[in-house]
Amino acid sequence: MSSDMGTIRLAGVVRESIVDGPGIRYVIFAQGCPHRCKGCHNEATLDFTGGKETEIEELVMDIGKNPMISGVTFSGGEPFSQPEGFVRLAERLKERDFDIVAYTGYTYEELLELQKEDVNMKALLENIDILIDGRFILEKRDLHQQFKGSSNQRYVDMNATREQGGIVVLESL
Repeated sequence: MSSDMGTIRLAGVVRESIVDGPGIRYVIFAQGCPHRCKGCHNEATLDFTGGKETEIEELVMDIGKNPMISGVTFSGGEPFSQPEGFVRLAERLKERDFDIVAYTGYTYEELLELQKEDVNMKALLENIDILIDGRFILEKRDLHQQFKGSSNQRYVDMNATREQGGIVVLESL
């Protein structure tokens, strides 16, 4: 888990991706995941003790080096297992006008319940533009769904959801 020193435990990063959200994205892979989805394509990210502690400011500086980056994607592992570190990172990225896409194995509704116990979880949700939610279900795997692994997963427009006070799900990105 993240510490008070401004770090996040990461499995790694991809500095330029076109498969993890719209545009050219910098992708940050959280280390650790409680979901253990059958057929997970990031099994190396499951162990909470794996990966390495990475300074949040180091990530912000690295992202800022590439003017082609249109946004940042939080993937995993499970970013919501480290809400304190990821909210600090999200707030710094928002200061620089990056949009944020986050993948989570939780559903939006589950995150609403979890945020009642953790103010960082709530703050993280408030800084995300698009949430791709739901556990990967191998039996619902669909290679035709852009940016999603299985058909049960949703694109939640977090800005519209906050504005309208109810979940707004997009058909595509």
